[in-house]
Amino acid sequence: MKKIHLLLLKAFIRPFIVTFLIVMFVLLMLFLFKYIDDLIGKGFEWYIILELMLYSSATNVAMALPLSVLLSSIMTYGSLGENYELVAIKAAGISLRRAMAPMLLVVAILSIAAFIFSDYMLPKANLKYYSLLYDARQQKSANFLPEGVFSTSFPGYSIRVNKKDPDGQTLHGIMIYTKNIADNNTNVLIAKEGKMYRTPNGDFLIFKIKDGVKYEEAAGKLSFNVRQRLTRYRFKETEQKIPLSSLKLHRTNESEFKSAYQMMNLKQLKDNEELTKRQVDSSIRVNYKLITTYIKYFSIPARSASVKKCLPASADTLAGTKTNEQVSALANATSEARSIQDLIKNRSDRDKELVKNIRRAILEYQKKFTLSAACIALFLIGAPLGAIIRKGGLGLPVVVSVIFFLIFYIISTIGEKSAKDGDLSPVVGSWVAIAIITPIGIFLSYKAATDSAIFDADLYKRIFNRLFKRKIEVG
Repeated sequence: MKKIHLLLLKAFIRPFIVTFLIVMFVLLMLFLFKYIDDLIGKGFEWYIILELMLYSSATNVAMALPLSVLLSSIMTYGSLGENYELVAIKAAGISLRRAMAPMLLVVAILSIAAFIFSDYMLPKANLKYYSLLYDARQQKSANFLPEGVFSTSFPGYSIRVNKKDPDGQTLHGIMIYTKNIADNNTNVLIAKEGKMYRTPNGDFLIFKIKDGVKYEEAAGKLSFNVRQRLTRYRFKETEQKIPLSSLKLHRTNESEFKSAYQMMNLKQLKDNEELTKRQVDSSIRVNYKLITTYIKYFSIPARSASVKKCLPASADTLAGTKTNEQVSALANATSEARSIQDLIKNRSDRDKELVKNIRRAILEYQKKFTLSAACIALFLIGAPLGAIIRKGGLGLPVVVSVIFFLIFYIISTIGEKSAKDGDLSPVVGSWVAIAIITPIGIFLSYKAATDSAIFDADLYKRIFNRLFKRKIEVG
């Protein structure tokens, strides 16, 4: 490998790693901002939050990787152009295309790695992420004892606290209803004050209560009245032990989420698509059999040889029949038409959903490849664009790269939505953004190779000044 190629690789890898980490951090902050209300105040352990953030970062690679390639390529070639290193490279007889060759090889390796990641790692990361996020959002709040409100966070108990001290443990005005369904009795405990704390293993919540009274209703010995006997206890100090199993994070079986297309690899998506197509074909055959039972066939005798002239058929098939027979025939026909309509509508809605699932499977299948293609297409834009604007660092390159990435992302989102709605083919919808930005990248590569001043601000200033002076002279 030539030294110039090694120089270009070193100049690209460092900005790529930095920009990739920055983009991942920004996307992670967006995730926390979106789900902060579902995570804070529920008593999660620190490793649960860390695990969720890790899976979220893995799902963000599909957006972070192409943006990092675009941004780092603009920064690399912009810095080389700003320091006149590209001029030195061209003076040494190395064209811009040859200077981009090692970078293109690195981006191709990244694209292959991105494809492997999207096919093997991303489905598993999506499965872990969405299942854990679902369980976290379903988790009850850790603030299970708000002031002045009956809390039903604990199965079998209803607890109200009038006031809590700032330490969060000292309670005033405690009322605890205990419902024992097995014994058909209800206990009520009322106390002036108390303290609560968790056991070291976190399985139970202990209420250490002072100065209170406990009422217990129960059935009599010889009666079926469940509230015949009332027992009252007065106490100076007692303890109430309540299990916290309902407040712990309960994990849903991950197999319930595996039917989503984001959790499938290429083989699973292809098998799912073929299975859904067979269901559609089977549904068409069943529809034909169901409808044919409503169709009436009338046998018409052959024309007799002795009949010389036949009267034309009447348009009114009910002509000559009685009024009540006509009404009955029309009512029967209307009833059968409605039955057919309802039957077809229900079957049609099911078939539409199956066809929609086929489009989604094809779209998700194509997205495994578009991630790799997006890295190469955005590099073809970033590298020549950096050589043209000749600005390095995190200033102008960031603005330009964000603009191009937004254009790519908006087109890609519109294409995917149109494909899901059936307005576009799933293949066209998933590749339309790549098909639009790739010619732009080729055009920019041509302009950069020919030392075009397409983004030279001084050029536009001179043109504007000439036009302005010409208007003054004409005026």
